[in-house]
Amino acid sequence: MRVQRAVSVIALAVAGAMALAACSSAEVIEPPATTQTASPTPSRSAAPSPPPDPRPEIVWPLTGVDAAEADPTALDRPALAIKIENSSNARPQSNLDAADIVFEEQVEYGISRLIAVFHSDTPETVGPIRSLRPMDPKITGSFDGPLVFSGAQRRFINDAAASGMTLIAEDVGGYGFFRTSGKPAPHNLHGTLEDFFAQAADLPAPPQQFEYAYPAEESNVATEGTAVSEIDINASPRMQPSWDWDSEEGAWMRSEGGSPHVTSAGVQLSATNVIVLWVDIRETGRGPGGGSVPETIVVRDAGTGYAASGDSYIPITWSKASQDDPFVLETEGGEPVTFAPGKTWVELVPESGGAGRGSVDFS
Repeated sequence: MRVQRAVSVIALAVAGAMALAACSSAEVIEPPATTQTASPTPSRSAAPSPPPDPRPEIVWPLTGVDAAEADPTALDRPALAIKIENSSNARPQSNLDAADIVFEEQVEYGISRLIAVFHSDTPETVGPIRSLRPMDPKITGSFDGPLVFSGAQRRFINDAAASGMTLIAEDVGGYGFFRTSGKPAPHNLHGTLEDFFAQAADLPAPPQQFEYAYPAEESNVATEGTAVSEIDINASPRMQPSWDWDSEEGAWMRSEGGSPHVTSAGVQLSATNVIVLWVDIRETGRGPGGGSVPETIVVRDAGTGYAASGDSYIPITWSKASQDDPFVLETEGGEPVTFAPGKTWVELVPESGGAGRGSVDFS
């Protein structure tokens, strides 16, 4: 009996050990599974889109006006700087209203002459065309185009040719000139622009001359200027232009001696911008075969003047480094003057020399 119990006890012990071993191998306790939740990404507000650039993609270089619809060949043509007479015998002129930029200068006896620069708008003919003066290449050299005129003292023609200007005149073998029957000579010489372009086909399009604001009302002349409706200039007894602001037209309207300055078609001349520059005039002395001719000094380090755009004007400073450099116009604070896109007239008013110091009144 004792032997059997002993055996039974042993058997039970062995069986228990085996059962425990089996349980240990079958039941592997795993740690509880954990679930990781991704941290939410902080929300970011989208960066605001920059406002669209108000400047047109393509502009006419001498006016800053939108040229998206322009013929590319027209944009690539040179600018024609044409001498236009402005005496009472010459007015009314033909198609002067089409010029992008016009310079008014004083010549002998205080008479006014014009340099009209045509690029964006090219009428069939213009006139009356008159003679070269010594300052003309220096005024127009930055346009990179030809200078068109009727004649001049040989010394001035030689100097202009030596400066690198392309000259178109009958005196130097040019063509495209004709006389009309409406006025006596020499006030009736006109020219055909197509012929002038043909003689300048290898010249480049003009570079931009002035800075423009987009939109126009952000011009610093408009934002910083003084309101004005009239500009009266008394440069000499024979050079007395005036400008009146027309709010409906959005332009400065030009008069001569108190009367509207109109073309032969009856169109009053106008400009979006009027620039007045104080200049010095010196006499060139008598030359071979010709008398003394006044020369306006435009290549200089510093000068003063005014800029009108819209119905406002500001005092400015100006300089011109060389014949081939454009006029540099700055506010009194040293910032570039910005204009409304459009046509521009530049009035060169004597500060010294010529017929005496002129006057400019804003009201």
